[in-house]
Amino acid sequence: MTKDARLQIADETLKRVVISIDAMGGDQGPGAVVAGIAKAAKKQPEMGFILHGPENQLTKLVAAKRRYLDGRVEIRDATDVVTMEDKPSHVMRHGKGTSMWSTLEAVRNGEATVAVSCGNTGALMALSMVRLKKQPGVGRPAIAVLWPSRNPQGFNVMLDVGADIRADADDLLRFAVMGSSYARNGLDLKRPRVGLLNVGTEEHKGRPELHQAHELIERFAEDGGYDYVGYVEGGDIPGDTADVIVTDGFSGNVALKTGEGTAHLIGELLREAFKYSPLSRIASVLALTSLRRLQKRIDPRRVNGGVFLGLNGTVVKSHGSADATGVAAAVRLAFQLAQSGFTERLAARVASAATLSQDGANPGADGPETDRKQA
Repeated sequence: MTKDARLQIADETLKRVVISIDAMGGDQGPGAVVAGIAKAAKKQPEMGFILHGPENQLTKLVAAKRRYLDGRVEIRDATDVVTMEDKPSHVMRHGKGTSMWSTLEAVRNGEATVAVSCGNTGALMALSMVRLKKQPGVGRPAIAVLWPSRNPQGFNVMLDVGADIRADADDLLRFAVMGSSYARNGLDLKRPRVGLLNVGTEEHKGRPELHQAHELIERFAEDGGYDYVGYVEGGDIPGDTADVIVTDGFSGNVALKTGEGTAHLIGELLREAFKYSPLSRIASVLALTSLRRLQKRIDPRRVNGGVFLGLNGTVVKSHGSADATGVAAAVRLAFQLAQSGFTERLAARVASAATLSQDGANPGADGPETDRKQA
């Protein structure tokens, strides 16, 4: 190895962003997870990994991908696994030896910047709250997802999609703050537009807590670094009216599952339509390039990763059925957020919002100006 090559490797190691990965718990097993991190690492030499799971099994899988992972993976032996059937309460009491617990512990101890897991969502959220704790000023954490949209960036941020089915006005204000910060750091939007999901855009519609949240989110817009567009409806979730859609976990989860089911149905109907006759089969061949472009555009694997917001550490929840492509997408998102210092910036914004909701004081008056501009 030449001197220049050694210097390049040393430089990459110094700049390395370490991601803590739960190798177990996903439907496709640790093989898909290791293949996914290798796929992500192939294009990003600054990624490093702490991989959690049975050491003897993971050692063989990593060795098979050594071309991209050699010298970049530390394996932490964790023999127990959190299954999709495990109740969060059981995991909190008995989950200390699991790969999920070990994954979060690496972030808690400062050994990694962000955690990624394909495992049980409820258990992951419960453990994250116990091990990482909520940021000061956060009543309820939220799960944010990227939703394909007609906006120039191609996606909208929506939260909460299932961390908690309830949310009062203060919670919704914090969701707006956290969602806009995520949009700035994840989608590179300088001043995101925030909309509050309601059953109509008229100001008299909706529950009392929505009316209260409407006023709070509007009042904090300038200091929060976002533009508030007011109430939005379900049809605006994939639209271009807003960049961030704020709602409670019950409505958000219903919308998310409905969207996923509708996308799956449309895919099946298209396949059936193109098989209908010899002419339609010929048409499918002629439209193959356009169909592949459409498939890539709406492929949920390529935007895989719900982000847990409001914790002292960033956690990315990959879909349980994610394959290597899906895991790679979640890892790339985790890397991008880690590089941007997302957790620290988000904490500064949330602290400012807490001031407004508690006593109506000028939000962010005592905070550093640089944090308010960048978060």
